[in-house]
Amino acid sequence: PAGDMFEMQERRIQSVCGDTFVSQSHHLDFQAADLSLRGWIGLPVFSRSQTDLQYFFVNGRAVRDKLVTHAVRQAYQDVLYHGRHPAFVLYLDMDPRAVDVNAHPAKHEVRFRDSRLVHDFLFRTIHKALAEVRPAVEPATASGAPPAARLDYPPPQQTPMPLSVNEQISRYAQLHPQPAPAEPAEIPAQTDDSQPPPLGYALAQLKGIYILAENAQGLVLVDMHAAHERISYEHLKQSHADEGIRSQPLLVPMTLAVSRREADQAEQSQRWFSELGFEVDRLGAEQLAIRQVPALLADVDIEALLRDVLADLQEHGQTQRIEESINALLSTMACHGSVRANRQLTLPEMNALLRDMERTERSGQCNHGRPTWVQLGLEELDKLFLRGR
Repeated sequence: PAGDMFEMQERRIQSVCGDTFVSQSHHLDFQAADLSLRGWIGLPVFSRSQTDLQYFFVNGRAVRDKLVTHAVRQAYQDVLYHGRHPAFVLYLDMDPRAVDVNAHPAKHEVRFRDSRLVHDFLFRTIHKALAEVRPAVEPATASGAPPAARLDYPPPQQTPMPLSVNEQISRYAQLHPQPAPAEPAEIPAQTDDSQPPPLGYALAQLKGIYILAENAQGLVLVDMHAAHERISYEHLKQSHADEGIRSQPLLVPMTLAVSRREADQAEQSQRWFSELGFEVDRLGAEQLAIRQVPALLADVDIEALLRDVLADLQEHGQTQRIEESINALLSTMACHGSVRANRQLTLPEMNALLRDMERTERSGQCNHGRPTWVQLGLEELDKLFLRGR
């Protein structure tokens, strides 16, 4: 049975990678375009200082491939920071005729017939899986059951949040109406057949920094600035995507000396550059002209960015550098617009923040890779007080 096979695989993973990896990972199983990807990806909070817990198999053969590594790293780029590395055990199955396993004498590397398709499939699958890991979704448990959320869930809906929260904090609960009342004594009672939300209901605020909430498992601690920072960031990204990229013409076109190969690559990618707000023309065999850039990147080192983009396109056939540069600016904007420490919130405002966290993608980490919330179960609390001994 499929359940027995899953438990057997999980036990093998535990024996190699340890119990912590399994408890802090997300299981995925996805198929598209004659490609299948399954396995476990470590949650961002379970990052590593080195690449010692990265296992990738192509049709059952263990490989360490630059294209694969790049695709996975790109998928984690919005949740891992400070040089940290993801942990994963992944199995890619595909038509054997579409992959050359003799590309390296030691068989550690492979060559894909359509490398761009494989890179895009890996990136999008893992990126989507990480985005869907929210407080409502718990990682696999020791029982061996896969997580409740799968990749075929519809995309989450985000509720708009005002950016100037410091000035509009009193209106926060009105913008996000919640059933939780203002007084602690009137927190909604739980019946036997109903469960509280994943992050529960707020109880109090500690030192103007943390929100304390009670859920079915026990106590939830939330870093309110870190959580609101991620919520604001995701809202900004969504708004930017909905409005489209606004371009800004350069008063004086920027000329760029490049290699013939880079010039060829830029010419072939003109339409792609245009979609991202750039106007890049070829002036000669080894010269480019940049006439228009995205308005958000007007103050960025465009020459260095374009060179990095061309290098990525030549080596991997894909790049996310432009999107990363835009996201870095949006992240800074979200940080400055987020609720600050020592801001006193009412219970409805705290509960509104908890509900937003449950709706928002990647809400488990702030924009700098720190966790936004932690769960303390009753067993952990009992141990602190030596109960049951």
